[in-house]
Amino acid sequence: MRTSLLRLTTVCAVTIGQAAIASAQRGPQQPPMVKEGVTEKISDHVYVIPDGNVGLVPNVAIVVGTRGTFVVDTGLGARNGQAILREVAKVSRNTELYLATTHVHPEHDLGAHAFPANTRMIRSRDQEGEIADTGLETAKRFASFSPVTAELLQGAEFRKADVLFDKEHTVDLGGVRVRLMAMGGNHTRGDTAFFVEPDDILVSGDVVMTALPGFGSPSSRLSTWLASLDRFEKLKPKRIVPSHGPMGDASMIATYRDYFRALQTRVAELKKQGRSSDEAAAVLQEEMPKKYPGLAYRGANRVTLAAQTAYTEAR
Repeated sequence: MRTSLLRLTTVCAVTIGQAAIASAQRGPQQPPMVKEGVTEKISDHVYVIPDGNVGLVPNVAIVVGTRGTFVVDTGLGARNGQAILREVAKVSRNTELYLATTHVHPEHDLGAHAFPANTRMIRSRDQEGEIADTGLETAKRFASFSPVTAELLQGAEFRKADVLFDKEHTVDLGGVRVRLMAMGGNHTRGDTAFFVEPDDILVSGDVVMTALPGFGSPSSRLSTWLASLDRFEKLKPKRIVPSHGPMGDASMIATYRDYFRALQTRVAELKKQGRSSDEAAAVLQEEMPKKYPGLAYRGANRVTLAAQTAYTEAR
């Protein structure tokens, strides 16, 4: 339990650091609000509300079929959830509505209670278990970031699942299917990815982005993350919608794989030399951002936690 809480604290510290870096780059920090009127159609059935490079705002995916509509991620609190629903109304008249989240961090999940009562909330059992174990601890820390985040999260609760699944679940919206995949311990214990067929769009969550990968959950495993990348690659996505940052293609998967394998190799070398976990992490903090300049560098903790995870797994 102490390890779990330590990791949660570290994750929140990383998030604060990311917000500070982003704020310094943009000037005054923008409120974490999903922006309306900017929704993009990226395929025959998929729309995306881009995050606009605003901290604590996710990319939101909307998948529209002939009879049903599926939304991925909710924004931070009810006001953001309501903004998403107004964007949904612009692209769909369906009354059949489904909702799921890439993971249970507040900006992805705690706007769910704004959705109408007839919405079908779908969760993996891993995600449900993570909610049961950690509750609103992370939300309380997010609320402490600023008066704005506190106001947005006031009264927020996790929405109860209407459908639970173990490994995979498919929703047929009419002319398009959304395949939900429980990914195991990557960024969080309950990471969930979504593949839209036949559009070949992958909504990857934090499992693939243009930023350095964020380890932090007690269940995070580098080996699991590499297996997730293999799973993604087999899908042959035409476009990838990450949790945050710009969209891309399958090259994002290859970049993450190269980074992880380089990390594994270097950490194993350092461990064989007798270096401690902290010493290995310090070396990687220096080397990895230079070797992978294309991955957005969001603070030393991103490299530290990845290196420490690789050190634990190295033989």
